Amino acid sequence: MKEQQMWHEFISAHPEYQNKTYQAWSYGVEPDELARLTIENIKTATASAFEEYALENEALPEEGELNIILDANEEAVCITKTIKVTVIPFIEVSNEHAYKEGEGDRSLHYWRAVHKEFFNQSYTKKGLTFHEHIPVVCEEFEVIYK
Repeated sequence: MKEQQMWHEFISAHPEYQNKTYQAWSYGVEPDELARLTIENIKTATASAFEEYALENEALPEEGELNIILDANEEAVCITKTIKVTVIPFIEVSNEHAYKEGEGDRSLHYWRAVHKEFFNQSYTKKGLTFHEHIPVVCEEFEVIYK
């Protein structure tokens, strides 16, 4: 289903959201797998590099924001609502946040390993240098429609 079709179905079922806006996006790595974890309510958080928002002239996520999660084929799989946003140094991301991201064995060790690799590659492409104190945007969300 395309994002606009999902949005129309959603506001038909939940007219209280008809004046809201949304962002549609897919996860940067393994979009199908992470979308599946989101639909199954295993993945209830995500993280992104703070500095990349400024480079891409993009606003930070905000509490109450709605997102349509897309798979690798840009098909809409669910709608989430952001419930918490914090910006903290990479090295201070908690066990709890790593668990909520729902990936791998859900440990902080796993989270740090895969995110260090992801952020390092992303930073290198953009001419930035990754270090363990980069600010990270930690976002928590709930699925409100699927």
